[in-house]
Amino acid sequence: MATSRSEDNGKVSKGILDYYDEKTKGGYISLVIIEHSFIAQQGKASDKQLSIADNSLVEDLKELATIIHKNGSKTVMQINHAGSATDNKITGVDIVGPSAVPNPRTGNLPRELTEKEINEVIESFKDAALRVKNAGFDGVEIHSAHGYLLNQFFSPLSNKRIDQYGGDVLGRIKIHLEIIKAVRNAVGDSYPILLRLGASDYMEGGSTIEDSKIAALAFEKAGVDILDISGGFCGYTVPGSKVQGYFSSLTEGIKEVVSIPVILTGGITEAQAAEKLLLEGKADLIGVGRAIYKDSKWAQDAIESIKSE
Repeated sequence: MATSRSEDNGKVSKGILDYYDEKTKGGYISLVIIEHSFIAQQGKASDKQLSIADNSLVEDLKELATIIHKNGSKTVMQINHAGSATDNKITGVDIVGPSAVPNPRTGNLPRELTEKEINEVIESFKDAALRVKNAGFDGVEIHSAHGYLLNQFFSPLSNKRIDQYGGDVLGRIKIHLEIIKAVRNAVGDSYPILLRLGASDYMEGGSTIEDSKIAALAFEKAGVDILDISGGFCGYTVPGSKVQGYFSSLTEGIKEVVSIPVILTGGITEAQAAEKLLLEGKADLIGVGRAIYKDSKWAQDAIESIKSE
């Protein structure tokens, strides 16, 4: 739910502070996962995207976390590297990816990352996560969905590597596991780490739920506390599906193999639909993005409507 309201250098703006203040009034949203923020200039996805790439940003991010906390909600910051899902007009540097193949969504042709550069990406995620903690957020979420860099490594559509970071599922998530380890070492044992997983590309030759079950189990063992499930290269929708909670078949499958909480997202606009998905055991938590974007009182109305039944 990127607002594109940051200042040109990715710094928190008054517009961002006002936006989250409005959305979290009353503390009706239990957990606010704020918009994806870039960990390095090379990974910037769009103009006016929020940044977590520099220590100088921490003080202003503290103000954002404080506003959300004062309103009564917990908050997690989502950290991301766009990989080939950007262009050099935005980043000013080379476009990179796991392999030199066109990005299935954008068509951009990246340069293949070297193993040395992969280690630099891992370091950037680690440093960004520590900044998130120092800024007072309640946890950090690693973004591996919607066709961004870590999703590009996970998907066989974009990862054609023949070294240790390619091949089978465990090879394609090696970078994830190394990031999780580095982040855990940086933030400590008790600090929550979430991972947003694009659990199916819904495209021929792409990632599948069976891949994601293997990945999810490995992520849990590596120290991830919550899995936040969405789509992969298909984006945040399932082609042709209009049902509420359209990623529920993915969360249901992943819950079969992990014991950590699983977040379900996907076109959920009605409180009753969210409640039904929870009662059916499809997920442990419900993510609602676009509905709250459109209506700042959605969560309050949802709670009051459930209470009145």
